Amino acid sequence: MSVSAMFTLLKPAPHLPLIEDPIQVEKAYKYWRLRIFYSVYLGYTLYYFTRKSFTFVTPYLITDLGFSKGDIGWLVTISAITYGVSKFTSGILCDRSNPRYFMAIGLLLTGIFNLLFGFSSSFLLLLLFWGLNGWFQGWGWPPCTKQLTYWFSRKERGTWWSACATSHTMGGFLIAYLAAFCAQIWGWRTGMFVPALFCIVGGVILLERLRDVPQSLGLPPIEKFKGEALEPEDMNEEPLSVKRILFEQVLKNKYVWVLSFSSFFVYVVRIAVNDWGTLYLVETKGYSLIKAASCVSLFEIGGFLGILVGGFGSDRWFQGRRAPFMVLCSAGLMFAVLGFWYIAPGQFILSCVLTTLIGFLVFGPQMLLGLAASEMVSKKAASTSNGFTGCFSYLGAAVAGYPLGKITEVWGWWGFIATLVFCSAAMLVILLPMWSIKTPAIFTKGLEPATA
Repeated sequence: MSVSAMFTLLKPAPHLPLIEDPIQVEKAYKYWRLRIFYSVYLGYTLYYFTRKSFTFVTPYLITDLGFSKGDIGWLVTISAITYGVSKFTSGILCDRSNPRYFMAIGLLLTGIFNLLFGFSSSFLLLLLFWGLNGWFQGWGWPPCTKQLTYWFSRKERGTWWSACATSHTMGGFLIAYLAAFCAQIWGWRTGMFVPALFCIVGGVILLERLRDVPQSLGLPPIEKFKGEALEPEDMNEEPLSVKRILFEQVLKNKYVWVLSFSSFFVYVVRIAVNDWGTLYLVETKGYSLIKAASCVSLFEIGGFLGILVGGFGSDRWFQGRRAPFMVLCSAGLMFAVLGFWYIAPGQFILSCVLTTLIGFLVFGPQMLLGLAASEMVSKKAASTSNGFTGCFSYLGAAVAGYPLGKITEVWGWWGFIATLVFCSAAMLVILLPMWSIKTPAIFTKGLEPATA
């Protein structure tokens, strides 16, 4: 596919004449909402197959290719940088594109670059292919954000968003076993090839299953269907200009900045556990690769629960305020990370319990940060706002790569743990002043969000 053909595909689908029959509208919405949801859930689960496959072959890169922890760190860092930049730029592009093709093309390309990574042995080629993989990984969540904000109303979005966000914990859980098993039985290259093939097939499925916004199928906006008020920016069907999206909606919004800085620190912790957790358990607790990988996979299970509880709890217990749940998780995270250091090598069950708890305390706030960022702007800028926050997230992920690898080389694994405790405390301090901020809120120019 040529570049020009790809960008032609990415253009938003034209809006069809509205269906007048309310019974037909209700039937169509019921069908398409379910189809859109399970498609983006499957798609983003598979994005994690090609994002985290590398994590579970790192011990083999060290033993088979002679890489150092610093080399592994560079691979983590380059992917984090390209992913973070891509997530921001892709958010801007996706707000003005068709999410159907955007998500599918990105998934196909991540599969291709994982295949190329698996065929390579040169450090520079591995760095190139993993950086390109990171770039197209950035095409995964922006279309999810767009689909969730256009197909689900504000009153229900927290529930649907948190349910969809469990896709990355599901992907992270499944790939831990798939990649580690393939690498241990057939070699590390197979641990890259098999997830790649899953994603190439998944990309084809998304091309067939997904669609653009409701109006492209002749359906009214979700707010009209659900009897909610439309934001002034969203009454006009034309997309916002890049300038209005970027400057008026995002860069001048102080709450988006606060959420973005918080996301930086939570991602240091998240990526550190994801990408270094297996090696940490192998070296400090003496576990086998399969045993360590199975323990790290529980990080995703805890995250699955944290995401669901975070979405439900912030809606029901805190009346739409996202910050209180995030603050409480940040406080608990400091102690859970310290516990991860002090447990004895033979206490595998306790290691699994603490890994699950850390996942709960990390993924709940991570999900709510993205949700809150999208709620702080018009839905026409939701992908950009989420992508801007994601850019900071993956700056944090970059720090969890080479810089954290060097910290671990110089100060040992205690330096690794101390860094995670510091990041947990920083997140707590940054988010605490937002305790009373209530989202979602209907935003118009010059208005502040409602407070509890």
